[in-house]
Amino acid sequence: PEPPEGGWGWVVMLAAMWCNGAVFGIQNSCGVLFVSMLRLFGSSEDKQLVFKTAWVSSLSMGMVFFCSPIVSIFTDLFGCRKVAVVGAAVGLVGLLSSSFVSTIEPLYFTYGILFACGCSFAYQPSLVILGHYFKKRLGLVNGIVTAGSSLFTVSLPFLLRVLIDSVDLYNTLRVLCILMFVLFLAGFTYKPLIPSTKDKEGGKKGKFKLPPAKKICNFSVFKVLSYRIWAFGIPAALFGYFVPYVHLMNHVKDRFGDSVPEEVLLLCLGITSGVGRLVFGRVADYIPGAKKIYLQVASFFFIGLMSMMIPLCNVFGALVAVCLFMGLFDGCFICIMAPIAFELVGAQDVSQAIGFLLGLMSVPMTVGPPIAGLLRDKLGTYDVAFYLAGVPPLIGGAILCFIPWVHERQKLKERAKPVDGETTEKMLENESTLVSDTTEKPVKELDSGF
Repeated sequence: PEPPEGGWGWVVMLAAMWCNGAVFGIQNSCGVLFVSMLRLFGSSEDKQLVFKTAWVSSLSMGMVFFCSPIVSIFTDLFGCRKVAVVGAAVGLVGLLSSSFVSTIEPLYFTYGILFACGCSFAYQPSLVILGHYFKKRLGLVNGIVTAGSSLFTVSLPFLLRVLIDSVDLYNTLRVLCILMFVLFLAGFTYKPLIPSTKDKEGGKKGKFKLPPAKKICNFSVFKVLSYRIWAFGIPAALFGYFVPYVHLMNHVKDRFGDSVPEEVLLLCLGITSGVGRLVFGRVADYIPGAKKIYLQVASFFFIGLMSMMIPLCNVFGALVAVCLFMGLFDGCFICIMAPIAFELVGAQDVSQAIGFLLGLMSVPMTVGPPIAGLLRDKLGTYDVAFYLAGVPPLIGGAILCFIPWVHERQKLKERAKPVDGETTEKMLENESTLVSDTTEKPVKELDSGF
């Protein structure tokens, strides 16, 4: 059915906005939790303390994306509403159980895996359901929805700092459970307009039967060359992407001590990221086809450049300026993910296209921060880690530059195919008429002879 471009879709948009806020607001505020974990679980004798603690936040962010291919399959099978509600419930259990641990190791499972998997199952349906209700305004709506994480990223660090100082880390995690409970309720608003595979199969046969494996895992999206480049170019750019979110707070403590309010940096990232999502989300609606990719190319270039500039900032004000620019282009990169996926593979395959992409993104986003932590443990400073974190976005951006050209060539080939088919049909028709004419003439001559 044609998307209604509004109606109940505005309620769905607000629910999806809360989902982005709750999931990525908590994930992006991990720098505050990271410092608190170092203080609570660490000891001066542990030489790999930063490396081990970084795995908690890094594993959590990585698992959000790693589960995405599986989530896309469940979303296609059972619909957005059921998957989102169950995911939020699992995330709630994971976050609540994280508040009862006494050492760092159990957090790898409760926070890094269980909570993150729940977030993943709640998050991806919020992207897919928007395509049910919007088409012309999809870029704008995606910008508003993804701005939800910016609003939470702006406010949560200050709230977390107050909570941790007053009621400790464990009770802070219990307070965050309220966000997940609201997310659980928000999932019920995802009223589907396109039937799920379960509904289709159940309607035909009266009893649900799993479709063939080819339909469950739709690897046909990888036949699209432009999607293949996109799906491997973006992960190549993301090895350094999550490093500032995890380590920036600790870097500021190392460089400036306790004399500066390091939460201001997350505030700057959050505000300009929200502005970037709203502005570039709307701009993307006016950029035709796959040329939207150039926005992501620009965003990766500036994100890489800003990462390299972090160690050069010897004044806190300069670091604030760097975070303002980084947040702006971070918002640009995120808000046009779904519109680009729709352009490259079409609405029919977009769920699994996004799922595969997010799954591939999980590896670099998981590996990057612990490597940065290991460099900090070995060298005693984050400088080399931030320099190296800026290189992958530049490489990934260069790879993405080829996509619009490849995509246009693919479209030209597809247009040429039906034309060739019509030409062949016409030639066959002409040939058959010629044959029929030549056979009719001798028959007529025979008739006239007798």
